[in-house]
Amino acid sequence: MATVSGPFVQAASFVDRVLHERDGVLTLVRMVDRVAVHAPPDAPDEIPEGATTKMTLVVMLKSGEARGRHRVVIRPEQPSGLLGDAHGVEVYFEGGDRGANLVIELDVALVEGQHWFHVELGDRELTRVPLRIDYQRQT
Repeated sequence: MATVSGPFVQAASFVDRVLHERDGVLTLVRMVDRVAVHAPPDAPDEIPEGATTKMTLVVMLKSGEARGRHRVVIRPEQPSGLLGDAHGVEVYFEGGDRGANLVIELDVALVEGQHWFHVELGDRELTRVPLRIDYQRQT
């Protein structure tokens, strides 16, 4: 088994808001792993096809021995296993404890069930971020 030398995932989560502090530190507000879609009692039995919502995904990476320009790809997977359009971001790694903080706005398909967002670098999956979508009709 090959030894992985970086980059390494420090954090990966959906959040409601990101505060960019003056000293360069990020403050993540309300980490989210579940979205409830509320509908009135007379709504259809399922979420309308094609419906989306905006979500903010934060991925914090530390270089380790990784250096130079790399492309990080976010690949959404719906509950059915269907893969959505990949979203790529260029990052630059300086090595050591230096890293990259990615704050990515995504249009997430409102399909009920467990979604996964694969975070990839080249041919390697760094991590997966879960997001469950529940449809709830109000009574």
